Amino acid sequence: MTNELKTLLFLVDTAYDRASWHGPNLRGALRGVTPHQAAWRPAATRHNIWELIVHAAYWKYVAWRRLTGAERASFGLEGSNWIRRDGGTQSDLRRDLVLLETTHRTLRAAVAAVDPRLLDKRPPKGSATTRALITGIAAHDLYHAGQIQLLKRLGGKP
Repeated sequence: MTNELKTLLFLVDTAYDRASWHGPNLRGALRGVTPHQAAWRPAATRHNIWELIVHAAYWKYVAWRRLTGAERASFGLEGSNWIRRDGGTQSDLRRDLVLLETTHRTLRAAVAAVDPRLLDKRPPKGSATTRALITGIAAHDLYHAGQIQLLKRLGGKP
């Protein structure tokens, strides 16, 4: 594996679940979140933490499809992008967190398998370069980690 690919994997890892200097990554921001916290909305038309979990998983799935050229298949949930989540049990929340984790691991494996010579070319499905897709999914994780941290503080503890 080239140093360039190692660096991209480092970005993906620190944005999702590896120690980083900036504070909580996506998985860290979700640590200890209860179903009550996950379902809380700052306003009726705004997304909650639970929807951010599923949204992040969905875009990891999309990035994996774009990197690998895989045809559309079942994401694991009905719908796309923003899938409404109004609450549920600890088991329901855990199932969506497992979906996020599984989708991340699948995407990470695809990133590790990228041919470094293709980083500045468009992947089989997608309009951005492979490099932009990989750095973009890491940025997406960090963006939503920050939103989750804010929602936790605004919503308080149950």
